[in-house]
Amino acid sequence: MTLRHAMLGLLANGPASGYDLLKTFDLSLANVWPATQSQVYTELGKLADSGLITVSAEGPRGRKEYTITDEGRAELRHWLTEVEPELPGRNGALLRVFFLDQVERREALGYLGGRAERAAEEHARLTALREALTGEGESGPLTTHGLLALEYGIRFTAMIEEWARWAADQLNQVEHVGDPADSPAQPPAPADSTPTAPSGIPM
Repeated sequence: MTLRHAMLGLLANGPASGYDLLKTFDLSLANVWPATQSQVYTELGKLADSGLITVSAEGPRGRKEYTITDEGRAELRHWLTEVEPELPGRNGALLRVFFLDQVERREALGYLGGRAERAAEEHARLTALREALTGEGESGPLTTHGLLALEYGIRFTAMIEEWARWAADQLNQVEHVGDPADSPAQPPAPADSTPTAPSGIPM
């Protein structure tokens, strides 16, 4: 349903063809809401059938220019001000963390290291995109608010990288992770000594 509102939001800034919308979508909105070319054009057809947009001009090779209608603007405003955003309730990446004790230490650390590396790569990509956008001196509502959303991604990926490296450090500090064979066997305590906990504090 949100792809519909993404299209309405783009058209709220002015009439555009399907090609123009797809190009703008790929450069901005796709970072938060990916969609294929077929999905974009299919949604435009549904919006036109619903009376939320209209074909305002036609050109060669079937080119169509779309304009948002008053009903479309009302629907966009309703979505922006009255519909609560759907927050993701599942996270497969974090779910795996609960069970890292079921793999060897090197595998657990490798998983967290991979998370950190991927986050760092995405952080670099988004940072470069921000520099390109600000360097080109582009202006307008979509650019201004798009940079706000982009900053969220930049800070979020930095947080994921920092967390993954911290989590790996935490695992390095525990005595056992995964297969007990990963850690050397502890010699039994002498019969006349007091057993101690791993931290060295008398039990």
